[in-house]
Amino acid sequence: MNDLPQTGLSACPSCTQPMTRLELPHRIFGTLVLDLCFPCQGIWFDQYESVQINPGGIIDLFKLIHAHRSDQRQPHPAILRCPRCRDKLFAGLDVVRSGRFTYHRCLQNHGRFTSFAQFMIEKGFVRQLAPAEITALAARIGTFHCTGCGAPVDIRTQASCNNCGSPISILDAEAVEKALADYQQKESKRTRLDPETLADSILAIEKQRSQQSAPHAGALVGDLFLSGVELVRDLFP
Repeated sequence: MNDLPQTGLSACPSCTQPMTRLELPHRIFGTLVLDLCFPCQGIWFDQYESVQINPGGIIDLFKLIHAHRSDQRQPHPAILRCPRCRDKLFAGLDVVRSGRFTYHRCLQNHGRFTSFAQFMIEKGFVRQLAPAEITALAARIGTFHCTGCGAPVDIRTQASCNNCGSPISILDAEAVEKALADYQQKESKRTRLDPETLADSILAIEKQRSQQSAPHAGALVGDLFLSGVELVRDLFP
């Protein structure tokens, strides 16, 4: 995980201030760059970046987010803007094993803006509360601020945020321990070189490149060779 020179920064979809650039390892080879806003507690993922972070990078990002857990947070405005095209972002919802998570996406497929808390649901560090747990918590707390957008949520009458639809969830110690162990196991497995996996990874790299730019005649063999060299170099620095 590396902090990059903060030049030519993207504007936060929420507060419009420059975001912090963060370099993380790619799950196949090389690195990718995320844009984070700590005051708004949100991450901008260019298209597919969220699923391209390798397990070690996910652990590093979780630690960074957890280190900023006590920072004062700015509530999100009603309209969020794409940092690439400035179009309005639209609310989205996906389901993973740990529950539902929400985000705001660009209809031009530039990417999505996800709050820190929703990212932790996506990656399994946070679990959603069962109805009985919500009832018990409501008797003690009443109102709190949504982890998705910062809006007030009355847990006595709401099962989710009326503003962004985020479900009520908690940072559960057991869930964190299980997720960290799972990602650590995947990271250990990833660093062990297997010829079949290496071949599949190289072909996956070329498929992704071909989707991003038109192929050039006679370039495939050279590209495959370079991809293999890059991948082995990253596995054995």
